[in-house]
Amino acid sequence: MTELPLDAILSSPSYRLANEDLEFLERPELRPVRMQLELLKPEMLLGENHIDSTVVVFGGTAIVEQHEADRRLLEAENALKESPHDAQRQRDVVRAKSVVAKARYYELAREFASLVSSTCQLGGRCDYVVVTGGGPGIMEAANRGAHDVGCKSVGLNITLPQEQDPNPYITPELCFQFRYFALRKMHFLMRAKALVVFPGGFGTLDEMLEVLTLKQTGRMQDIPVILFGRQFWDQVINFQFLADEGVIADHHLKLIQYAETPAEAWELIMRFHRLREESHMD
Repeated sequence: MTELPLDAILSSPSYRLANEDLEFLERPELRPVRMQLELLKPEMLLGENHIDSTVVVFGGTAIVEQHEADRRLLEAENALKESPHDAQRQRDVVRAKSVVAKARYYELAREFASLVSSTCQLGGRCDYVVVTGGGPGIMEAANRGAHDVGCKSVGLNITLPQEQDPNPYITPELCFQFRYFALRKMHFLMRAKALVVFPGGFGTLDEMLEVLTLKQTGRMQDIPVILFGRQFWDQVINFQFLADEGVIADHHLKLIQYAETPAEAWELIMRFHRLREESHMD
């Protein structure tokens, strides 16, 4: 038989180095390897950048700054004028007004991140570094607040069916993209000293409730969980009802604290860790 041209062998997918063979790495059987890489890459790079501790900020993508919320409301109102009896357009106006009413949370998240970052990132220290999901809305506001005061912040973005770019305020070398929600959630908490949750939807609720479950069951470090805006959260979840119904213990209500201002949220975080340190000294 005639020998094959060397080029045919060199160009065969089987001859590629395994780590350079993207088609091979995408195979279902390689899922464990991909998951390990998603664990290791952010862990190693965060360590190399000396990110010692973090404050995680969750919140909805729909909570935008005031001028953008006003623009969307005007757009909805103009659309309604064209079809005043259209039920969906009426609904759009109601929803847009609600988003306008919550636009203040964008500025509060931005202010909170500025306060924490300017207080803790001094003299080369990287303590209490703000971490978000890297997307728009409240996440953008928190990364922006750190950026405003010349400090680092982390973004843990996720690959979604609909395209989502990271917001432009994340420190570039601390912006990561994840395929797996589970690994992303792990990285939110591995260095966390606090969780601050602003109004949001399903994603925010999912992340918040997972943290509360881990705290309830003692499967993570002890950190304060602070819900920003009690009026909103009391309507979303009646935690007291859960206790009254006996499906959670009364003391589980103490897993949650509430804040209305950035200064109040930061004071709760400092007080939590101060008391914790004092209890360890006794």
